[in-house]
Amino acid sequence: MKLRTKILSCAAALAFAAIGLTSSGASAQQAGTKFVYVSGAQLANLEADPASVTLTAYNPDGNQAGTGTYTIPGNGALTLFPLAEVASGFRGSLVFSSDKNIGAIANVLAEDFSAGASYVGSSAGATEVQLPLLNKDNSGFDTWFSVQNASSSAPANVSIDYSDGTSAAAASIPANSPKVYYQMLETHSAASFAGLVTSDQPVVAAVIQENAGIMFAYTAFTGGATNPVFPLVNANNANYISGLQIQNAGTASTDVTVSYNPSFAGVACTETKTIAAGGSEIFALFAFNANQTSPNTTCGAGATFVGSATVTTNSTSQPLVGIGNQLLPGVNGEAYGSFSPDDATNTVVMPLIMDRNGGYFTGFNIANVGTTATDVNCTFTNSTYTVTGNIPAGGALTDIQKDKIADSYVGAATCTGDAGAKIVAVVNQLGSNGAADQFLVYEGINK
Repeated sequence: MKLRTKILSCAAALAFAAIGLTSSGASAQQAGTKFVYVSGAQLANLEADPASVTLTAYNPDGNQAGTGTYTIPGNGALTLFPLAEVASGFRGSLVFSSDKNIGAIANVLAEDFSAGASYVGSSAGATEVQLPLLNKDNSGFDTWFSVQNASSSAPANVSIDYSDGTSAAAASIPANSPKVYYQMLETHSAASFAGLVTSDQPVVAAVIQENAGIMFAYTAFTGGATNPVFPLVNANNANYISGLQIQNAGTASTDVTVSYNPSFAGVACTETKTIAAGGSEIFALFAFNANQTSPNTTCGAGATFVGSATVTTNSTSQPLVGIGNQLLPGVNGEAYGSFSPDDATNTVVMPLIMDRNGGYFTGFNIANVGTTATDVNCTFTNSTYTVTGNIPAGGALTDIQKDKIADSYVGAATCTGDAGAKIVAVVNQLGSNGAADQFLVYEGINK
């Protein structure tokens, strides 16, 4: 089967994936953003045979900006940095086409590498796309997002509606091309809100959330689940905190209970809130806060917690989507998207794994969202290093690759559970410069 993986526009010079290398040329700062950006892509071949891959870059006006062809070994990975196929200052979108199933992530960095974020490319679009978390001057955070037309043959007529009652001007986006929306330049009645993209052609989207020193990113959603899962939640853990922003993508209000399950620290607890149709609510952030006195949670005020979270009650069975933000206040932060248990499989691929690569390393958290325990075995490209473990139902397995694989290692990992198992994964990328936001996170790709 042919899979078209879309790496969306990041209003950036697409020239970054292998950390420690320099950009081939960056553009000036765009109004409505906090940084000048550089970025790149990391691709993984999800099959055992070599993959032939074609890259096509598109400008916002629909014209092609460059092309490239590559071969990725079976179960191997490809790093694109710098991106030689586009001119310096490129702002646009990429489309990767392959004769094999492939997965891809984009890393977006400030030009001076003071902040960074990561998101997963999309293999298909939809005529409705959900954006659970958007900001305008929310304690210094603003967002901007890029909508890419996933059609290769027709323009997309797009409208944007926000949960605070505002909307963006309707737009027509050329085939394969992006349009960027900057909340800093829009009028909003709330500091934090959700968004809905509707279109007459399938579209995909990615969101950047940032203040002057910290950057988050996530891939927008094209549908929801009644019981989404968040594999990693930190609360009061070495000063890290988490916030789960859950959006109701349905047509009726619903009462939502999130159950928190510890893996390394804390005790099991719950939190319940009502989410209006089209709206979103924050979970976890205040449930574990030292000053919380909410009757809607059984979590301990100021308690340390490291584990996962699952929606266990959804009173009217509405489709839900969510973002997990991890934040070390004033230092770094990153976001990842919730998972639907129905999309989980027994195999997950992580396109970018690092060990001491320009000061960066990775660590991953694998969650078992099935109903029975499973053995898991992880292998890494061009390495004999392996990770194995048994994960109980609702449990997690964590591994940090620093000092374990090889100096300057860049590759991919594949983790496989028992037949019929359901696992998902989140990957953290962390740099050694504690004074900068060198924390990037992406979701593992199920196959």
